[in-house]
Amino acid sequence: MKRYLLEPFERIPYFTLIGFMQMAGVEGNDVQRARELLSRWKQGGHIITLKRGVYMTLRFYELHRNQAAFTPAVSAILLPQSYVSLEYVLQRAGVLTEATYPVSAVTTKNTRTIQNDLGTFVFRHIQPVFYTGFSQESFHGMIYHLASVSKALFDYLYLRPLPRPVRTRGFNLTEDLRLNLDDWPGEAREAFAGFVESSDSEKMRYILDNLRRSVWQI
Repeated sequence: MKRYLLEPFERIPYFTLIGFMQMAGVEGNDVQRARELLSRWKQGGHIITLKRGVYMTLRFYELHRNQAAFTPAVSAILLPQSYVSLEYVLQRAGVLTEATYPVSAVTTKNTRTIQNDLGTFVFRHIQPVFYTGFSQESFHGMIYHLASVSKALFDYLYLRPLPRPVRTRGFNLTEDLRLNLDDWPGEAREAFAGFVESSDSEKMRYILDNLRRSVWQI
């Protein structure tokens, strides 16, 4: 089935239908032939569909799936205008420890969920003013963005409904949400406080006050 045509794509994170047609010399008016060829390779387990018209070779997946940057890079392939944040970053940092979560990211686009053979990727909408607090990284030429742990905590708390008792003095938010924040270094706490202060959000100010009283003891 001319699988040698896949060899150039085994060294890059993804390829598109159009890119494949150009590399394989398929005429532009023969899209159906290219789709059928890729469909056979998918059925044979040689390629993975990331989303419509976007693919990854099984060879690239097998070589790189265990690298830390692999999943964030896939998230960026699915929705380039996003940064990985929320549960994914917090779980990697040990803040969330008791469950397995989908890959989570933040975008100024509409909220959406994308499922493929690599898992479930959830993209949460946030206002453009909060689209900050992340670094730019590279993975085999693929640019992706990753939130700092402090920004991931801000996003996580800002985007979720919180229990009413958060405003009462005796309520411990970290215990209620099972957040492991006791050992957070001072610079991470200060960065989180900075995001809260710049947000001008009453809700987030209540949260910061609760964290300072219950776990950070400031």
